[in-house]
Amino acid sequence: MNRLYLSVIVMMVVLPVSDAMGQDLLTEAINQTPSAVDIASGLAIPSEGYCDQPYVLRLANGTWLCTMTTGKGHEGQSGQHVVSCRSSNRGKTWSPLVDIEPADGPEASWAMPYLTAYGRAYVFYTYNSKNMRDVIASTPYARKRVDTLGEYAFKYSDDGGKTWSRERWFIPVRETNIDRRNPYKGDVRFFWGVGKPIRHKGSMYLGFTKVESFGENFIGASESWFLRCANIDTQRDPAKLDWETLPKGDHGLQSPAHSIASEVNLTGLSDGSLFCTYRTVAGHPCHAYSRDDGKSWTESAFMTYGPGGRLVNHPRAANFVRKLTEGPYKGRYIYWFHNRKTKGWDGRNPAYLLGGVEVDGTDGKHIQWGEPLAVLYDRNPKTRISYPDFLWDDGLYITETQKATARVHRIPDDLLKWLWEKGHPKSSKSAK
Repeated sequence: MNRLYLSVIVMMVVLPVSDAMGQDLLTEAINQTPSAVDIASGLAIPSEGYCDQPYVLRLANGTWLCTMTTGKGHEGQSGQHVVSCRSSNRGKTWSPLVDIEPADGPEASWAMPYLTAYGRAYVFYTYNSKNMRDVIASTPYARKRVDTLGEYAFKYSDDGGKTWSRERWFIPVRETNIDRRNPYKGDVRFFWGVGKPIRHKGSMYLGFTKVESFGENFIGASESWFLRCANIDTQRDPAKLDWETLPKGDHGLQSPAHSIASEVNLTGLSDGSLFCTYRTVAGHPCHAYSRDDGKSWTESAFMTYGPGGRLVNHPRAANFVRKLTEGPYKGRYIYWFHNRKTKGWDGRNPAYLLGGVEVDGTDGKHIQWGEPLAVLYDRNPKTRISYPDFLWDDGLYITETQKATARVHRIPDDLLKWLWEKGHPKSSKSAK
């Protein structure tokens, strides 16, 4: 028997189903037309070793300002903190890292940057303000981590991230039922956020996750929430910013089938509605619409490709929605996910995009998604590609991380074009 043929048979026998599926998707991504991008070809963003959530603001002068969570240890270990760096040549080179919070202070994690209308850069992050590592070490909490507890802190920079304010401020996040159910009955808060805040009707919206409990898989129960700041683009005194925790009431966005509803991400629609996605452990993400600026949301539901459409498949991983605000596809939507029905942390390679356009519904605008196309891959099927950002600068750039190397990638124009001109059931003229 041919040796190559025999090896293929053996691989089919010994590989778990999920691994075999991952290899098949990886092979498709490598061979598809237009070609997906090998992450090894990307431009590295500096870090201290561990790196997460590399999010980029494009400043008025064209400079890129990147914030991220980094550290010399592994995720969740002591020394984890938030930093920034700058690039004036679209990621080819970067300035040295600048500490937003120092590595020798309490843990600071999950930086989310926002650029105001007048040019100030804010960064929001989870801050272990009471330095509770020793306290947590004596409890049964999974992994003894302190990077999802404390205060929602923020600092700002008025010089494009070259320096950051010495003072930090805390957001007065409203206590809700899930806080009172946590092991400290709300005296200590557990939470984190992903992605970048958005501007909607003159206000800033930031999505985040509240945590009730911890288990063998770290997070045991969670809900998705939002923070709205109505005056951040006009009020220059950080102490006078107005904060509101949404939705109204005592319960956040939940999964219809499980206790995990995390890492919510949102965008605004042309009729003033809000649309969000968040992750679950059901093999599908959730989506929801708000027609009243985030005060209430549609009933919890797994995400579909459009009204009445088939379910979107996705593991327990970040899934992001973005509205393109520049370029030939301005006003359309892209959605990052992994197109794989698994319930755990794996299955994050390849990464896929959907292209979306708005369609009319009985209660307002909805997003109709086209067919999936792989956008990024790594040749090792076990690599976890995640926590992207999307930046338009005379073309689409995507940042990503596998927790060890953060990179930026220029996405080929033909790949973006395919999402609507070949991969979408609607005419390319149907976007609004």
